[in-house]
Amino acid sequence: MARVWAVVVAGGSGQRFGQLKQFALLGGRPVVEWAVAACRPSSNGVVLVLPRDARDTGDHGADIVVEGGATRAQSVRCGLAAVPDDAEVIIVHDAARPLASDALFRAVVAAVASGGADGAIPGLPVSDTIKVVDGEVVDGAQTVTATLDRSVLVAVQTPQAFTADLLRQAHAGGAEATDDAALLEALGATVRVVPGDPRNLKITTAADLGTAERLVGG
Repeated sequence: MARVWAVVVAGGSGQRFGQLKQFALLGGRPVVEWAVAACRPSSNGVVLVLPRDARDTGDHGADIVVEGGATRAQSVRCGLAAVPDDAEVIIVHDAARPLASDALFRAVVAAVASGGADGAIPGLPVSDTIKVVDGEVVDGAQTVTATLDRSVLVAVQTPQAFTADLLRQAHAGGAEATDDAALLEALGATVRVVPGDPRNLKITTAADLGTAERLVGG
């Protein structure tokens, strides 16, 4: 079996949430602790990336804890630096998705470990119509420039899995992106999409935390 390590990114500032959401309690446990535990069955080890100024310095079940950077990509790079060199597959998971299932981790790891893909990410079909706007606000409104074909669009989640060498290569140049798959795509790597999980919600607001509490309780 491939040697797998996970990087849990919990370095965000929580501006939209109003506090460091990764330390908010979900079912009596910090959100970040749920995310680390979710990685465990599929990983040989877990690196946790925390904010630089976090008062909480616990390991939350991780093997290694490091300080993150000013952006998500920088925080991932801080985590990658702590992953052992013998790792063959690296999972990157956002702490803000504490309810990711074991099946989802297995699916992305299997897609990479089999040799069929350089990276694998979960995706959900887009149900809304998506418009492209020009970005210029006139009288409180923007102008539509295009309507995208939603049949070829997916909303992407984490965990995302990658071959270790390519993920390190993708981050070596210091590029920024909202997810790691975009950096591999820029290299021309093959990234597969596995079915995502609607329960794997991202906690961005206090309302999202309430929804997660209901899912945990239910």
